[in-house]
Amino acid sequence: MTANPALALEHLALEDLSMFGRDPWWLIVVKAVFCFAFLMVTVLFSIVWERKVVAWMQRRIGPNRHGPWGLLQSLADGVKLMLKEDLVVRRADKAVYVLAPVVAAIPAFMAFAVIPFGPAGNEVSIFGQRTTMQLTDLPIAMLYILAVASVGIYGIVLAGWSSGSTYPLLGGLRACAQMISYEIAMGAAFASVFLYSGSMSTSAIVEAQADRWYVVLLPVSFLIYVVTMVGEVNRAPFDMPESEGDLVGGFNTEYSSIKFAMFMLAEYINMVTVAAVSVTLFLGGWRVPYPVSAVWEGANHGWWPLLWFTLKLQLLLFFFIWLRGTLPRVRYDQLMKLGWKVLIPVSVVWLMLVATVRALRNENYDFQQIVLYVGGAVLAVLLLSFVADLFRGRQEKAEEEAAVKREPAEFDPMAGGFPVPPLPGQTLPPVPRRRPRRERELIASGGPGSDSGGGHPRTPGDSDGKEADGV
Repeated sequence: MTANPALALEHLALEDLSMFGRDPWWLIVVKAVFCFAFLMVTVLFSIVWERKVVAWMQRRIGPNRHGPWGLLQSLADGVKLMLKEDLVVRRADKAVYVLAPVVAAIPAFMAFAVIPFGPAGNEVSIFGQRTTMQLTDLPIAMLYILAVASVGIYGIVLAGWSSGSTYPLLGGLRACAQMISYEIAMGAAFASVFLYSGSMSTSAIVEAQADRWYVVLLPVSFLIYVVTMVGEVNRAPFDMPESEGDLVGGFNTEYSSIKFAMFMLAEYINMVTVAAVSVTLFLGGWRVPYPVSAVWEGANHGWWPLLWFTLKLQLLLFFFIWLRGTLPRVRYDQLMKLGWKVLIPVSVVWLMLVATVRALRNENYDFQQIVLYVGGAVLAVLLLSFVADLFRGRQEKAEEEAAVKREPAEFDPMAGGFPVPPLPGQTLPPVPRRRPRRERELIASGGPGSDSGGGHPRTPGDSDGKEADGV
């Protein structure tokens, strides 16, 4: 198969990263400090915003003491956590126990290094030095984000194992299984974007969305990534590793003071990072929406792209808060079923469909032929699934009819001297119903249904009721 030469030249132009790596060392430090400060301020605001929004949904007031409208509440909570006593449990593996919060927090900061805040070709002036609005970029920037995000999960797993306690261990194992289940579907969603953009560079992916955002071209990939990013950062309704209902607090049960604060910080920074990745891959990155860009030519130049990127980021953070305030926590078996039986098959089938469309376009097929081929393949798959469900339904119906005709096996729960549950196909004997309260009162008073004919109740010491009648 020969690729389209014009398309290949376009991809090579998009992967031009020569504008990166030319900044002096002090400017690199300034941009790194800006990324760190941007993340910290966004986290502090997100915590207060989440508490305010959830309080509004539940008709409460929310934080309103520290600062105007309670905006400094998260900062006060951070200071309080740092001043609390730092405990180390006796049975913990101290080296890993102390290292785990660091492993969870640092990769969350590192992933933000390749997120573009503005166009690579539009340089801004910082202290008289022209530079791009991005710390750096790589030809495999998205693989770098995936690798760093995977390392962050090890902090949670090691925290659960090193605590030497049962509930943290269960939380760490849940986090490990959840990471494996949801990163496969996330990687397939990323691959669809790579096929359409022709690059793994974040700046090139945003440049490729000049005409249409990928949320329009790849809606299934966007929906899959939204679900997987919620599961990846352990947020409600997928917050199983720290489920307080059955694990007390999960992997961070044995942590206190600054170590606990670092786990909380890592969760919110990961939430900001996955939201920024979603903005970059599917929502046009720093680009302003179409109506504004058509009217205002300078909307995507200068410092304005930073504003559009921040607004999109806050919109996705509100989506996280909205999910927490509306959906209940799912069961763990439902979490695994969604990851392995729904998201992974759908993402793989969708990836094959996207690859087919791209291959047909590279072979210069027109749009009508692509729709015809893809539509025929989809109809064939739907027809095969319908036939399979039809035969499966007939088989299940025949099994149900055979089960109805079969005599229930006799079962004595006390045959072994102690009660045991029935096996499949066995039924418990009917339990005698207790007489209604009115009937018991009539029996006790000598009414209809009593064994003795007297009108007074029998006492435990009476043998024939004569003493009770005064005889």
